[in-house]
Amino acid sequence: MNRKELIDALSTKTGSSKADADRNIAALIEIVAATLKQGDNVALVGFGTFEVRKRAARTGRNPATGAELKIKASKVPAFKAGAGLKAAVNGGKK
Repeated sequence: MNRKELIDALSTKTGSSKADADRNIAALIEIVAATLKQGDNVALVGFGTFEVRKRAARTGRNPATGAELKIKASKVPAFKAGAGLKAAVNGGKK
């Protein structure tokens, strides 16, 4: 499902306009991104948790030349599925 399909599904499910659904999805994305940027998690009980994980610095290789290169430490966004979402995907109920 892409963003347009998600907007269509949300507007159908809620009975709102597609413009309202688009604004709501955009707002949700902005809020999650801003919260993660501050270093906090976003926990939606039954759905999952958006969090920031730290990736340590490491040595990699250039695939073209085989030369070693240093890869800096970084922070990466991650999502950990909740029990309700896992159960829904596996056909069960939670």
